This record gives sequence, structure tokens and C-alpha cells, in this order.
Amino acid sequence: MAGKLGRARLAAALGAACAMLFALPSAARAAPAAVDPHADTLAALKAFQSAAGPGAGVYAGDATNSWSLSVGTGTINTNAPIQPNEHYRIGSQTKTLTAATVLQLVDEGKVSLDASIETYLPGVVDGNGYDGNAITVRHLLHQTSGVAVYEPFSTPPASNPDGSYSLDALVREGLKRAPASAPGAAFLYSNTNYLILGMLVEKTTGMPVHQAVTNRIITPLGLTRTIFPAPGDHSLPTPSVRGYHGVRIGGYYFWSRVVDYDPSLFSSAGAMISTEEDLTKFYQALIGGKVVSPAALAEMEKTAGAEGEGGGYGLGLIRRDLPCGGSAWGHNGMVPGYHTQTMVTADGRHVSVVTNAHLATNVPAAQMDKVLTTALCENRQGR
Repeated sequence: MAGKLGRARLAAALGAACAMLFALPSAARAAPAAVDPHADTLAALKAFQSAAGPGAGVYAGDATNSWSLSVGTGTINTNAPIQPNEHYRIGSQTKTLTAATVLQLVDEGKVSLDASIETYLPGVVDGNGYDGNAITVRHLLHQTSGVAVYEPFSTPPASNPDGSYSLDALVREGLKRAPASAPGAAFLYSNTNYLILGMLVEKTTGMPVHQAVTNRIITPLGLTRTIFPAPGDHSLPTPSVRGYHGVRIGGYYFWSRVVDYDPSLFSSAGAMISTEEDLTKFYQALIGGKVVSPAALAEMEKTAGAEGEGGGYGLGLIRRDLPCGGSAWGHNGMVPGYHTQTMVTADGRHVSVVTNAHLATNVPAAQMDKVLTTALCENRQGR
């Protein structure tokens, strides 16, 4: 929230017997209002929230200090500013943790980036124009496999008797869509790539993907407010940011509580829960070399073949080239009820943003980007 403006106290009182008006000497005049160091970020956050959900929050800072701002509310019809320690569903930011788990397996010699997925999951990526012998683990991580776009929430597969979803069923549903390109020919973001990687993690580790990510990433880093829910676990721990469905038309808006769903619908592509603080801690650890080897991190940061205006896509990491120089790394996430993104730089600057609605139309991507770049470039030339 915006800081309070400082005020100088009056240096002297006027005497009752004084019949003349005197100009106060310059030393006794009111001091100018203190400059809010986060005024530009707050303005960007307000602009974002006005096009996004009922509330929006940002948690940012550098290697030594952090700060947070919030506008709107985390719960409609109340004054409940979003806080950096509150839980929410992070959507596709899950992909970075899945990618980091795969890269740990690469470090251990259990998986090779340039081996075919057929090597590890025989017969899984096959038929309907797909050939698992031509698609590598790197293609899947890099979103250059040619696998078509698939949105599980819109077209879910048949569920298990308890209402949860299996990775195998999700992958089979995703692969019903014909290939969009030859492997390695083009970048195309598809959830199916990371659902297949979830199957790879399970096959290689011998445990469910939610448990593998927990054991390898969440627990060792002390991410106490980060959860990869087991299939069937619909809970959102407190404190939490409530998610909403809604629409905005001009200055009008309507919000309703997000429809309940089983997070296993998104699994290794987008099932996780975290907070702004925990996500920052994870990405700083990853970019700081505390999660995978230097060689593996260098592979994650290779974006050739997936470059766009202002950045690119590596192996589960988005690169954003900053207007003040240098680049930030992280990922975004959009699931029912939430639109989020976290980015960090090698020198310790960080920003994590959440709003509590994911709008199906008029997604405020440009406004989100403005919050991110403004926060990361505070007090730097060229922003």
C-alpha cells in the first residue's frame, strides 16, 4: 500500500498580542512531501487491477529488501488487501517446478534431454500423426514438440471414480488433436507437453509427480506454503486469496466464486498452490544455482527457437528483456480464478504479481507486463 506522506510540524505559534503578519522564515515552512519510491509501480498495479480481478497484489524488491503493494480486495464485499503470504493457485508457474525436476533427473544421468520420449514412455506419444521417436525431452520442455494446444478445463477427459484425473487420460485427450508442426520446427505452447513430462517424472522416479516435486523441490527449499496437491485434494489452505470468475465491460464488472475443480485436471502443467513470497524464494533459488547444476540451468535458459518480442522461452522458463537493461526469468500462470506471474534477475531483484480472476476475454497481459517491468526497473535508468 502507498506510504504515508511526511509532514513537518509548525515551528512556532503566533502570539495573541501580535498585530502584524509575518512571513515564516524558510527553515520553518512545511517540508515538501516525501517521494513515494514505489509510486510508479503502484500506478501500474492500479491500471492492471482495473482491467483484472477484484484485487491485485505485488511483492517485489532486491537481494536485501522486499516490499508489497495491494489494490482492491482478495475477497469481494470486504476490505481484504491481498498479502504476500496468502495462498493461491499458481497455474502454469507449476511448469517451472516440473522442468526443474526433469533437469535434476538429467543431472543424475537418469534422463537425457536429447533422447526421444519414446525411450522413456514407449507407445505413449504415438498415432494421430505423432511419432515419439522424433520428439525429444528437450522439445517437450521447450514447447517445440509440435504437439497441439490443449486446454484441459475446456475439454477434460473421463475422470476417475473419485472425480480426479490421471495423467495418462489427460495425455491421451491432448494427443487427439493433430500435430501443429514437425518436432523442432516451431514454438507452440501446449499443456500436453508438460503432462507428458509429468508421466516421465513418474516413470523415472517411481512415484506420483506431486510427490516427486514435493520431495525434490518444495521440501528441500523450505517452501512451507507451497503445495502440489494430490489428486482429489481440492483444498486451498488459509490464509488464501479467493478466486473469481467474472467479466469486465467498460467500467462495469460482475464477479462470482470460481467453480470448484480437481487440481489433477492440470497436474504437472498447472496444479500447484503457492504464495508470492514462496514463489520468489523458489525462482531466486533456481536462478541462483541452488536447484539444478550450472550446466542444467544453462540449458533451461536457452531460448533459441522460441524467441519473441522482448524475450523468449527456455526449458520451463520465460525470459523478459527489461527496458532498464538485462533480463528477468520466471513464468506466468492462468487458471480459473487467478492470473499470476513471478520474475527474478540474477542480481536478486524480484517481482511476483497476482490478481484473483482469470478473464477469458480481454486478458490484461500488457498491464501485467507493465507491473513486472516497472517493479524490476525501479530507480534504474531506461525504464
